Amino acid sequence: MTAKPVVDVLCKTAKNGIFGYSKPKDDYYEATISWFNRNFDWCPKKEWLVKTPGVVFALSMAVRAYTDIGDSVMIQTPVYYPFYSVIENNHRHIVKNELKYTNGHYEIDFEDFENQIRENNVKMFIFCSPHNPTGRVWTLSELKKISQICLKYQVTIISDEIHCDFSYPGYHHMILTKACPEIADNAVICTSPSKTFNIAGLQISNIWIKNRELRQKLKREIVSCGYTEFNIFGISAAKAAYERGEDWHIRSWKYIQENLDFLRSFIKSKIPAIKLVEPEGTYFAWLDCSGLGLNKTELNDLIINKAGLWLDAGHIFGEEAEMFQRIVLACPRKTLKTALKKLEYAVKAN
Repeated sequence: MTAKPVVDVLCKTAKNGIFGYSKPKDDYYEATISWFNRNFDWCPKKEWLVKTPGVVFALSMAVRAYTDIGDSVMIQTPVYYPFYSVIENNHRHIVKNELKYTNGHYEIDFEDFENQIRENNVKMFIFCSPHNPTGRVWTLSELKKISQICLKYQVTIISDEIHCDFSYPGYHHMILTKACPEIADNAVICTSPSKTFNIAGLQISNIWIKNRELRQKLKREIVSCGYTEFNIFGISAAKAAYERGEDWHIRSWKYIQENLDFLRSFIKSKIPAIKLVEPEGTYFAWLDCSGLGLNKTELNDLIINKAGLWLDAGHIFGEEAEMFQRIVLACPRKTLKTALKKLEYAVKAN
């Protein structure tokens, strides 16, 4: 489900019956900029905006625009699996800065971060903020360290902030270039209402680039792929979401937080061998299943064949995460409860 204002505007747009090529008007930019100003104290300018059908598409275009074939692009693993494909499919070299997992918490290995950049002549860093799947919301100190190192080696940062609207109490997501203005001319900020309002299929994302040269490079790459016009439904839905969807987002986020509370309590009492990596943001739960004493094949067999569930296996995010599973919390509690009970029975019967 999505917000009623989004559904209403889509119905109105459909009844209008005109589905030709579309471009957003000034009120689209005003609504989008206002959202970030209200929620993140960040006021990007209209001319910074490059629209794309999705953030993953934008990441692929950025790889092509800012690097050459054979160049090194760095990611922090485990990470959202399309990060791998947009690099490999464009014939660039993946460099990994593996996050440190200690006492149930993920941190950046900054020494390795800088060493990997220097030793591999990294040209671009694709940053996941908040981090998917670990749920980290990066601190100001971490953002500044990342920015300082990337500036030192002139590494362009592509910051995927698609989950920026999901931070748990006690944590606050900071837009990279708001937190670190010094990196603004060397960074691309990728955002979209698609996760926040469940409208990914409408294909609209907002990519913010202050540096005119970087902005023009990305635009040229997009045009070279033949994608120049946008879905009128995506434009209408995004505008309605940012203008009139905030109350719905607050309510849905509260429900997701209650889902997390339910999951935390359930696995602690019913499946204590599985440990929740406490999320700071995103609507995912990252489950450490190493306490089950299984190997990767056995764990996947338990989840798929014995529990009858289709979770996201950790190994798709990186080989270092093969003992983890990712579960989506943005679902009806009844669905979550059923899934966890099936997992409980499978673990106990195994």
